[in-house]
Amino acid sequence: MASANASAQDHVVAVVRHALGATSVSEPAQLTNGASRETWTCTVDGLDVVVQRQRIGDDRDMSIEAEVLRAAWEAGVPAPEVLAFVDGDAGVSGGAATIITNRVVGETIARKILRDDTYRETRRRLPGELAGALARVHRIDPAQVPGLVQIDPLPALRERLDHLGEPHPTFDLAFEWLTQNAPVQSSRTVVVHGDFRLGNVIVDASGLRAVIDWELAHLGDPMEDLGWMCVPTWRFGSRLPVAGVGTREQLFADYADECGVAVDPEVLRWWEVSAILRWGMICVAQAFTHTSGLVRSHELAAIGRRVCETEHDLFLALDGRWS
Repeated sequence: MASANASAQDHVVAVVRHALGATSVSEPAQLTNGASRETWTCTVDGLDVVVQRQRIGDDRDMSIEAEVLRAAWEAGVPAPEVLAFVDGDAGVSGGAATIITNRVVGETIARKILRDDTYRETRRRLPGELAGALARVHRIDPAQVPGLVQIDPLPALRERLDHLGEPHPTFDLAFEWLTQNAPVQSSRTVVVHGDFRLGNVIVDASGLRAVIDWELAHLGDPMEDLGWMCVPTWRFGSRLPVAGVGTREQLFADYADECGVAVDPEVLRWWEVSAILRWGMICVAQAFTHTSGLVRSHELAAIGRRVCETEHDLFLALDGRWS
């Protein structure tokens, strides 16, 4: 394991030297692992950078994520600045596509953001800042990122559930409700972040610093991002429905102030139900990865136990009892 880690460190140094023409590179330190990439940090000629290396088995085109990040930066979204992208075929990359950005210092752990006194003022500012950041994401010109594809969430979720072959009557009920209550198709097709929530933003004592983790970006309805931010799981124990820091009324007003587009509460409700169902499906899939023997993991098993939470949240949502 140590030698493998040393080899990855060597590739990080080689990629940074190659991509940035660096003369001085500190020893890379690995940050908390993600599911689809390794994340490293180091200092390059006096600049702190983050290096994300794609893991073997992840077949997504990481160059598209780099282009989305560049477009977001240009649109005024608080996001890390892309310094370089290195294709996996590059000789120095060790076969892993790599994105290099500046390092944004701050906190990402949601429970700390929601509870620590350090972030008391941050919590007051976050509802408006999150809504404003999303509005700017949705103003990105899709033509700037031609590789993004449009995703219709329901068929993809239905196919995933059918593929697993597990009975989940609550999910079937949610699918039926979503089918019968589908809103009129939005006239806006925008860049959707795809995983906008606490945990995927960096904050400090002054407020929002950066939106991170853009790997699920795609084209779709802007209400998808707003609905995902309201999933009960992403409140981390808070009673406030929007990312644990704000009310829906605040979200509606702040988003409309930033982009001039009113939010229809009934349309958002549909997207919230869809988002809870999506999270439930992710929990099922994670558990299947463990129980099938593909990857034996206590973490995956624990996530699987949260399926019942999403079923409970779906019953409340379908009954119109929003918390």
